Amino acid sequence: MTDGGKGTQDDFLHLDGYHYERLHRIRAEGRGEKYQYFAAVTAYQLARWYDHNRFCGHCGSRMEMGSREREMICPNCGNPVYPKIMPAVIVAVTNGDRILMTKYRNRGIGYYALVAGFVEIGETFEDTVRREVMEETGLTVKNIRYYKSQPWGIADDLLAGFYCDLDGDDAIRMDEEELSEAAWFERGQIEGQPDHLSLTNEMMLTFRDGREPSGGEGRGF
Repeated sequence: MTDGGKGTQDDFLHLDGYHYERLHRIRAEGRGEKYQYFAAVTAYQLARWYDHNRFCGHCGSRMEMGSREREMICPNCGNPVYPKIMPAVIVAVTNGDRILMTKYRNRGIGYYALVAGFVEIGETFEDTVRREVMEETGLTVKNIRYYKSQPWGIADDLLAGFYCDLDGDDAIRMDEEELSEAAWFERGQIEGQPDHLSLTNEMMLTFRDGREPSGGEGRGF
C-alpha cells in the first residue's frame, strides 16, 4: 500500500488475487472494519520505517534487523534505530456550549476538524496545545485536560487529545496559510466527519453530546 507517489506497483511484491490501493482511498470508501484499517496503516508505517533505515545515519553501513526487538541495528558501529513515532496534539477549544472547529487549507480535506500540530523539541504537550491554538487562531486557553490518545501511522503520529477552555477574547485571528476556516459552533451544529476513524471526530461528537471532561477552575494546566 503506497502513498505519496514514491515508487510504482512494479517495485513491490505481486500476489495472485491481490492488488495495491492507496490508504486514503480505502478510508474514503469506508472499506472494512476500523481495526482492519488501522492494521493496514500500521503495516504501512512499519514498511516505510524499514525502507527509510536501510543504512546507518552514523557511519553509512547497511543496517540489519535486530534479533530481540523491533529495531534496525548497525553491525559496524552498533547504532540502534527504533521505529519513529512523532507526538502531536488534537485540541478541542471550548467556550461554554461552543467549540472551535477548523478546516485545513490545501490538503484536500473538505470536512471540519480541530486545531492540531506536532510537538516541538523541548515542549510539553500542554505547551504545544497553547502554541498551536495561538498560532492557528490567535486565541489563548486555560484548564487544559487530557482526553485520550490514538496512533496515526500515516504520518508516524501518536495523537494526544486535549480539551481546554477559552481564556479571554473569543475573536478568532486565523492563520490563513494553515487554515481555510475557523469558527465557533454550538453543540447542535456539529455534524462530525464522514467516518468514525479519527480521534478528532470522536472528540467533536463527545462535545456535541455533552460528555467532554469538564475539569474545573484550578485543575488542568
